[in-house]
Amino acid sequence: MTAPSTEEEPWPVRTVSRKISEWIDRLGAVWVEGQLAQVTARAGTGTAFLTLRDPVANVSLQLTAPMGLVAEQREVVAEGNRVIVHGRPSFFPGRGTLSLRVDRIRSVGLGELLARIERLRRLLAAEGLFDQARKRRLPFLPRRIGLITGRASAAEHDVVSNAQARWPAVEFRIENTATQGGLAVAQIVEALEVLDRDPGVDVIVLARGGGSVEDLLPFSDETLCRAVAACRTPVVSAIGHEPDTPLVDHVADLRCSTPTEAGRRLVPDLAEETARIAGLRDRGRRALHGWVDREQRLLDSLRARPVLADPLRDMARRHEELERLRASTRASVERRIEREGREVAHLRARLTTLGPQATLDRGYAIVQRGGHVLRAAAEAAPGDALRIRVAEGVLRATVQDGPDD
Repeated sequence: MTAPSTEEEPWPVRTVSRKISEWIDRLGAVWVEGQLAQVTARAGTGTAFLTLRDPVANVSLQLTAPMGLVAEQREVVAEGNRVIVHGRPSFFPGRGTLSLRVDRIRSVGLGELLARIERLRRLLAAEGLFDQARKRRLPFLPRRIGLITGRASAAEHDVVSNAQARWPAVEFRIENTATQGGLAVAQIVEALEVLDRDPGVDVIVLARGGGSVEDLLPFSDETLCRAVAACRTPVVSAIGHEPDTPLVDHVADLRCSTPTEAGRRLVPDLAEETARIAGLRDRGRRALHGWVDREQRLLDSLRARPVLADPLRDMARRHEELERLRASTRASVERRIEREGREVAHLRARLTTLGPQATLDRGYAIVQRGGHVLRAAAEAAPGDALRIRVAEGVLRATVQDGPDD
């Protein structure tokens, strides 16, 4: 037993190395899955040195394997292949390094990979990452397009050339990353974050040419799918060819079957839009001319009406009618006045004929006594003062004798 290390009594390096080796030996044999990043065979040593990289994280592990085992698995042991190895971890105190002594190597079967992808697909679908409701509409004419693709790749050329052929003024911000292998996921996720933070980028495109299922595995990685779902900027997936459907196709806001199609879907066609604008202008011009012609015909019909063609003529006609009515009214009133005047004259003549003055004019007289008209001589007594009214004047008399028989 070794005494515990203290500041006063620290362990020497050999003790620490030995203890680390003892702890690692307790782990025993393990099965490990990863992607071969480097294979080196040293002649004369009988040992092959391999580097096994985690396909998602930037973590690697050194492997050692007998040359005979590597020779037997020549097709499996190749850089870029996904493999499962069985071995015992060992710590080398002399160099202070850790490695895995491998005694079995096998490739990850296609069926196994597809099964894993299917399980992940069901998980992401259950979380709603594939829902159409969360997919965003691409801008009609993006100011700048962010493109994530391999350096100088055919996919980059297809996207850029097709987009510029349709809209020559389109701008790109290109982030070149690995599109397969152990570094692909980390680099693509980092490029996504960079482009998503750029306020000038309106849409992001993931583009890669076709390949095997193993080549396209990074685009079915859970980390990448969740990074695409978390982007605030719309993401277009243009991975492989028409039959290729990695999981990122379902998460992206738009899936294009090829990078060529992506270049066509990103921007409108300048010739088509120019022709459409010309057609709309022509339709607008015809519609405007038609409206002006209709309004002109309406104005012409209104102006042709008599009341608008010669407004004073109707006024003159009305004036003549008023004058005629005034004359008729005046004549009617004058006739009525004349008729009524004759009637008044007739009544006056009758009154005159029937009145006491007419009687006086014929020689008669009216005798009054005390304001009372005498109708008989017996009504007057001698000495009575009488008032006698004749046709032209009044006489006063006194009764001298009584009435005669």
